[in-house]
Amino acid sequence: MDGHDDRQETGHHRYLVADVDPLDVDGVRTVAVGCVLWAVAFVGLLPFYGRLQDSGRGWWLWTCLAGLALGLFGLEYCRRRRARRARPRSRH
Repeated sequence: MDGHDDRQETGHHRYLVADVDPLDVDGVRTVAVGCVLWAVAFVGLLPFYGRLQDSGRGWWLWTCLAGLALGLFGLEYCRRRRARRARPRSRH
């Protein structure tokens, strides 16, 4: 040990803090997978639209479409954020 105390106390609990580097996660892959899942759900429910409407569950299809649309906005946001973070910072 290098003299650094790896324990942290919070209230009545004592935790051991692991020396782990943070992940470099930008969210693009996660949001893209979510978009794909919403699209698959939409396409999978599309043939059953009539039955869904008759049983009062037509909103399932539109929920998938809304999830896909919001996911696409989120995907664009994450991509722009990743690009902005990749740019070198200029000092003013």
